[in-house]
Amino acid sequence: MKISVVTPTYNEFDNIGKIYDEIKNKFKEINCEYEHIIIDNNSSDGTIDKIKDLAKNDKNLKIIINSKNYGHIRSPFHGLLQSNGDATILMAADFQDPIDLISKYITEWKKGNKIILGEKITSDENKIKFSLRKLFYNFLNYLSEFELTKNTTGSGIFDKSVIEKLRQLNDPYPYFRGLINEIGIEIKTIKFNQPQRKYGVTKNNFSTLYDIAMLGIVKHSRRPLRFMVLIGFLSSAISLMVALFYFIYKLLFWNSFSLGLAPIIIGIFIVSSIQITLLGLVGEYIGIILLHQRNLPLVIEKERINF
Repeated sequence: MKISVVTPTYNEFDNIGKIYDEIKNKFKEINCEYEHIIIDNNSSDGTIDKIKDLAKNDKNLKIIINSKNYGHIRSPFHGLLQSNGDATILMAADFQDPIDLISKYITEWKKGNKIILGEKITSDENKIKFSLRKLFYNFLNYLSEFELTKNTTGSGIFDKSVIEKLRQLNDPYPYFRGLINEIGIEIKTIKFNQPQRKYGVTKNNFSTLYDIAMLGIVKHSRRPLRFMVLIGFLSSAISLMVALFYFIYKLLFWNSFSLGLAPIIIGIFIVSSIQITLLGLVGEYIGIILLHQRNLPLVIEKERINF
């Protein structure tokens, strides 16, 4: 039995040495053959030099260095596809996926489960952020055409048969948390409390979170497009009713009723706002189609070590 562990990094100098030691010690404890794949998004803080030094004395540590920063979505997925263990564990470098999950994942996998995900039921992060994340997952579940596992970080263990299915998909920009539900294999979850990041600062910002959120929506649901059609019909019906109301009222009270510019201007602003929002959503769908048509690789590697 061989287990692969994939750890994506970007500017994790303060964390990477410690997470490497923790994972190495955990596999000594459970006495299991393993490989640890670190895939780095071309870090600029010394992370690359550090992992290269670690790899010199440990053939179990395999390094992939990307040619640039490919973000939170493509790089981890590419790392998963490079694993060759009987099962593969995805684990972050910031200690927000507790190390003890490794032994729990393996125990459940040995029972025959093909996919086991970590499900955070509580979090030591900002309570408002945690609540907003839960709200988003509920909203995404409502939009999705299949059931999504809520409150997952992406961390979990995946049988080699699952990894093989993922290799066949050829998706250049996957929403992994949705994709793993869409392939139709039963998912088991292990609940845990998510601790705060130990060292360094999070690489998530509004732009990356927005990217992940929109990807989750447009990749796994056509409901927003249908909702746009419904809004179009409703807006047309309301506009027609308002126009008829004004027309009839003007005929009845020709001299005393003044239309004025305010209702017209307000109406234009409302309709324009709706149109811009819906056009933006259509643009997101078109952008995903363009990415698939270009058929670009997930990442372009600059260097591999110990493969």
